[in-house]
Amino acid sequence: MKSTWLPPEEYVRTIANATSYAGFYFTDIVGRPVQLRSAHSTKTWQLPGGNLERGETPWKCAVRECLEETGITFAGETRLLAVHFISQDAYWPLNRFGVIFDGGRLSDEQIAAITLDPTEHTEMRVRTLEEWEEVMSPYGFTLLKAADDARRTGSVAYLES
Repeated sequence: MKSTWLPPEEYVRTIANATSYAGFYFTDIVGRPVQLRSAHSTKTWQLPGGNLERGETPWKCAVRECLEETGITFAGETRLLAVHFISQDAYWPLNRFGVIFDGGRLSDEQIAAITLDPTEHTEMRVRTLEEWEEVMSPYGFTLLKAADDARRTGSVAYLES
């Protein structure tokens, strides 16, 4: 069977499209995850991060979103912890890909200096994994735990939701 070449603008209409996000996994100096409460859902706790803008790489997105959401200018090394694929559903019409990088350990002073964007997040907390599991959805906790496991083991997690 002979394949027909399509110009890129036509070809992309024939394949699955996706949105994408990137963020950082931070802990305090003893390894407790740092998360932000969404301003849009009081039940949702999130890592600092957000959607990629046109032409932006996942790394640049994570750094930009981190600054916007916490006031932290991240200058550490690029270390991938997790890749997350989310299938389209009734809530979101496209597939989504997420990339989580290791933000490292924050000192008490760095945590105290976090400045939230109130249009995005209403609160910042530091808790143990066990404490996070009690207040998070299983969906959200799975990603948090995978990032923590990847940091501890030196591996990269791959999740599908």
